[in-house]
Amino acid sequence: MKTRAAVLHGQNEQFKVQEVDLDPPGPHEVRVRLAATGLCHSDYHLVTGDLPMPYPVIGGHEGAGVIEEVGAEVTAVEPGDHVVLSFIPACGHCRSCAVGHSNLCDLGANILAGPQLDGTYRFHVGAQGAGQMCLLGTFAEHTVVPDVSVVKIDRSVPLRTAALIGCGVPTGYGAAVNKAKVRPGESVVVWGAGGIGMNAIQGAATSGARVVVAVEPDEAKRKLAYEVFGATHVVDPTAVDPVDAVLEATWNRGADVSIATPGVLTQAILAQALQALGKGGRAVLVAVPPAGADHLPIAPFDVVMFERQILGTVYGSSNPFSDIPQLIDLYQSGKLKLDELVTNTYSLDQINEGYEAMLAGRNIRGLVILSDD
Repeated sequence: MKTRAAVLHGQNEQFKVQEVDLDPPGPHEVRVRLAATGLCHSDYHLVTGDLPMPYPVIGGHEGAGVIEEVGAEVTAVEPGDHVVLSFIPACGHCRSCAVGHSNLCDLGANILAGPQLDGTYRFHVGAQGAGQMCLLGTFAEHTVVPDVSVVKIDRSVPLRTAALIGCGVPTGYGAAVNKAKVRPGESVVVWGAGGIGMNAIQGAATSGARVVVAVEPDEAKRKLAYEVFGATHVVDPTAVDPVDAVLEATWNRGADVSIATPGVLTQAILAQALQALGKGGRAVLVAVPPAGADHLPIAPFDVVMFERQILGTVYGSSNPFSDIPQLIDLYQSGKLKLDELVTNTYSLDQINEGYEAMLAGRNIRGLVILSDD
């Protein structure tokens, strides 16, 4: 079939919205009519080359939609089902999945390869196969993805809202809840209040943190972090030393948890995130570092003598087939804020405008509306 998609043809180029060819689903694949997709910074890393992936590529890895067609061996979902797309597939059988770490599923090794799991392409730009970001390619009106990359949800949930749960929400919320395991009474600092950071803030707040410091240069985001998402303190790092501000907010003890969620994890921000830790503190690194970054700016002596921990996390250490429905339950019960995350909506043709707004710091989450569902 023919469909429209935002295609990236080379490094440092803009996404080009064009008509492409889409093959039918294979035996273990499904075709999805997408309702909406979020504009995550990770897709912009395809532009800069910080996430290397062969071009051309259909961007997008955060979305939701309706299944239109299933492959011959698909049994878990059927046409008409509403689904959230998971940017890491979960096979359920590898060692990581078996021990409850399906965010580290062995199939995740394929998400930046380009073709689908069988080594062939579903999207074609002329005679050339086009890869799909994280096997998904949600910057398109339709896509074909593995059946282990879709999570069925209740039809009562608005798909535009559900799209956010494909990446940004579980990544940020899970960084606080699953990886840092924030405990009641602890102090938490979050570096960056964008689409990931704002969810880390509300994850820390709902876990009972006594102090939640949001370090964010944009005034509007600081206001939302404080008034809506649960921050107890906000810091403008362009006006004051953020490490000093964290120490002041924590009675000079330092933070129990420091979660780094900027658009790009620079050495400067990483150093501050580590310096803000108190004794026994846990640093959770979420954001993508620049290509070529090869060391952590921290003294090993401090790690040993103050028992500090440095933790990496992908997907907020979430298990998509259990955590996505749980996050929806929290949203429906009023305990998780999702609609407030969307700053602006865009059409597919406006996708580059959306990224310009993101890079300028104007969006918490920009949302591309792809259909009326």
